[in-house]
Amino acid sequence: MVAMQGEPPAVARRRVRLALIGYRQAKGLNQTEVSHLLGWSLSKVQRIEAGDVGVSVTDLRALLQLYGVDDPVEVERLTEDARVSRRQRWYEAPEYRRHLTKSMRQLLQFEAEATEIRVYQPSLVPGVLQTPAVAEAVFDWWTHGLTPRLTAEDRRVRYDVRMLRKRQILDRQNGPDYYLILDESVLLRKVGGAKAMAEQLESLEQTSHLPRIHIRMIPLDKGGESGILGPFQIVSLSESGYQDAVLYQEFYGRDRVVSESTELDFHSQFFERLWSLAADEHLTRIAILAEAYRLRRSLDE
Repeated sequence: MVAMQGEPPAVARRRVRLALIGYRQAKGLNQTEVSHLLGWSLSKVQRIEAGDVGVSVTDLRALLQLYGVDDPVEVERLTEDARVSRRQRWYEAPEYRRHLTKSMRQLLQFEAEATEIRVYQPSLVPGVLQTPAVAEAVFDWWTHGLTPRLTAEDRRVRYDVRMLRKRQILDRQNGPDYYLILDESVLLRKVGGAKAMAEQLESLEQTSHLPRIHIRMIPLDKGGESGILGPFQIVSLSESGYQDAVLYQEFYGRDRVVSESTELDFHSQFFERLWSLAADEHLTRIAILAEAYRLRRSLDE
């Protein structure tokens, strides 16, 4: 994978769309009125504000003029963001673009700029913290057990992406604080077999001692609501925390990045509630090591 250079387009595009939404609302206009005033289709305005497309500099200036934004510093800032947001080849070589979803490519860009990442995972150790043996076991499931299946190239690309994300989160200088909530069942599920899972748990416990890594476990006898939602990730892009964040969700066969405030509010409240119910980091480490020890003992019997 090519080295990352410059600012991620997804991050710049997000700044532009949020600024445009704010200026439109301050002007008291709705999207339909904007489309009529500029002679655009409503879908064009919607795509720009949703971040589905990068706005051209010409269209950006038309919108700013309509909204009465004439401060030269602000206009230049947003113009540069618009230019960055339309770069198409920032991250990956062509083969990576063929094997990753649009949402995953956006997630990579957001993680590269993240200040905090909050992850809830009810079934598996997150991919960025998986050992190679556990990652291969998960890939095997997708390669042989389900349709559509992963090709050899799919596996290679996804493995490379996991390593990239791991470096961005764990190894990057001034990287993000990483908050992870695991359901206790994650520790008990022998992904890849007893030996592979014992190694995974030992690796997870070691990782939990890193200064920016915070891992907590929801005990089976607490937090019954933890099964309501599937896994999700909240990526904060500034010190404002949840106020400047995106939500990433992955489902079978699809994933999505969400910026809508209602969704973010719900998932952030859900995360904070589970964090308060979870065992603290010290007790979580004890539980992780206890299960790793039990698995090691089972191998000797």
